[in-house]
Order: sequence, then structure tokens, then C-alpha cells
Amino acid sequence: MKFVDEAKIEAQAGKGGDGVAAFRREKFVPKGGPSGGDGGRGGSIYVRASRDINTLLDYRFKRIFRAKNGENGQSKDCYGRSGNDLYLEVPMGTIIYDEADNSVIFDLSQDGQTEQLCKGGKGGLGNIHFKSSINRAPRQFTNGELGETRMIRMELSVLADVGLLGFPNAGKSTLITSVSAAKPKVADYPFTTLHPHLGVVRSGFRGSFVIADIPGLIAGASEGAGLGHQFLKHLQRTKLLVHVIDIGTEYPDTDSIVQGANDICLELQKYDEALFKKPRWIALNKIDLIPKEEQGAFVAEISAALKKGLADSSRIFPISSLSAEGTPALINSIMEYMSKLEEDKNESH
Repeated sequence: MKFVDEAKIEAQAGKGGDGVAAFRREKFVPKGGPSGGDGGRGGSIYVRASRDINTLLDYRFKRIFRAKNGENGQSKDCYGRSGNDLYLEVPMGTIIYDEADNSVIFDLSQDGQTEQLCKGGKGGLGNIHFKSSINRAPRQFTNGELGETRMIRMELSVLADVGLLGFPNAGKSTLITSVSAAKPKVADYPFTTLHPHLGVVRSGFRGSFVIADIPGLIAGASEGAGLGHQFLKHLQRTKLLVHVIDIGTEYPDTDSIVQGANDICLELQKYDEALFKKPRWIALNKIDLIPKEEQGAFVAEISAALKKGLADSSRIFPISSLSAEGTPALINSIMEYMSKLEEDKNESH
């Protein structure tokens, strides 16, 4: 299924049915009183988050969604039927914006979370409501009200605890494959990953966390190079970023590796300063391509050089996502970090 993470639609709630002016016309009752019923309520439109959906594709090609109108009232005190409500199913993590002022209407982060987007119009009143002691045969009735209409923008921001960041072919997809059940496409060419992938990493009885792999960044992404910045928004909800750096393919060119790492961090900073300041660890990947006896010295050299630039990080892990060397230490450290965040959150409450 094609991955779509943004869509604009118009939502139109149903109009309320009109009330009616009618009178009783029964045998032996020549001057029956008013009997016009009320119109039915117009259908409302709701948005509902679902864990079973992972794309906004359904809203890319159909742009107008209308709930049913309420039926008009009828004679013999019969009320019109209310219009059926319309439920728009969206993925968890969808943010609904009002196109008029770009304000956030809803942030749908919980499975099953349901919010009313547009309220259906009230049904009109039949003439039975206008009977009085001085007006025994009223002919007044009211029309149904129009339902609310809204132009909205939907943006999907995937829900993950950890986000993987790095150049295309840095080994992010291989890493998420080796530590979780996620199966993104892995191949030896740039931009193999074309949309975000989520994987759940479990660590025995200690718990689990969700990790996100997004398409790789390249220098100049802020000007639209490669796949641009279009997927960086999927990292905004994460609690930790892991910058995956390929140090094996370009070994022993320290300057090129460090420059590339700084370029990625610069693109991150251009996109969103808050995202740039988010806790960020480094995974020095593909150490299996470096001679065993030289790994320690080269990792130390790269680590020292990284600390002098934008790619500085408090935690650096040498790993091989292909052979799983070093990945247990990385995963255990992330698990401990997530547990500490949860403990701090509970204490603050």
C-alpha cells in the first residue's frame, strides 16, 4: 500500500431536516389540531484514530466528505429521521489542522480516540410546537440548520520512542531489521527506504520500545535534494535520536566521515531547532568492514573528531547492524534510558 502522510479535505456535516406544518385530518375530527413533526438532525462528522491504519491514502484522491442530511418532518406527529454520522478513520499519530488559521484541532495519539470534527445541523421545528391558547391552528414551522463545514489538513507523524537518522545506505534499515520484527527493504543503493518503518524492540522482561527508520538525509535536503525534509516530521515525537554513521565503507577517511555526520546535523538544525536539540546518540556502524586490530583506534579517532562539531554526542556505540556486533549494548542502553524517562515521569506526577 502506498504511504501517504499528508492530505487536505473538506468536511461537510449534514443539514437538519425541515419542520413541517400539517394538521390532523381524521374521520369525525373536522378541525384537528397541528400535527407537523420536527426535522431530523443532520449527521455529524467524527475523526477516529486506529492502530490498524498506517497511511492517509484514502484522503489523497477524495477531497470532499459529506455526512447525510436529516429527513424532513412529516404529518401525524412524525419526526424526520436523523442523518447518519460519518466516521473518518485515520492512523494513530495524525494531527488535524484547520486550514483557515493553521491551528491544531486534534492530535489523535491514542487508538480508538474519537473527536467530533463537524457538528450536524439541528432539525427544524414542526407546527406542533407553535400551538397556543390564542393560536389553535399555527402554520409556523422552522427550517433545519446547516451543518458545520471545515477545510482541514491531516498530517501523520508516526509514534515512536526512538528515531534513526543518517545518510542513505548507512545501515539504518539493517539495524531495525536485526533488532525488531520490522522488515523494511534492504539493498545496496541509495533511498532503498522510501517511507518510515516502525519496529518494536523487546528486551525480555524489561519491556519494549518503538523504533522508527525514515528515508536517509543527504546534504542539501533543506533545498530539496534527495527526498528532502518531508519525512523528518516523523521524528518530532521521538524521545531519542540515534544517528547511524557508516564508518566502514569510507575507512580510513576520517575527515569525510566526520564531515558527512556534521552535514546531517546541519540539515536537522535547518529543519527544526527543537529536533536538533533532542537527545541524540551515535551508532558507528559497519565496524565489521574494518580490520579487527584497527577497530579500537579508529573508533577512538572518529569519536574524538565528532565531539568537535555539530555531531557531538554524549553516547557513542560502535556496532555492526549486519553481524549484530555491539547492538545488544546499544539496545540495552536505550532500554535503560526509556525506563529512566518513565520513572522520572511517574515521580513528577
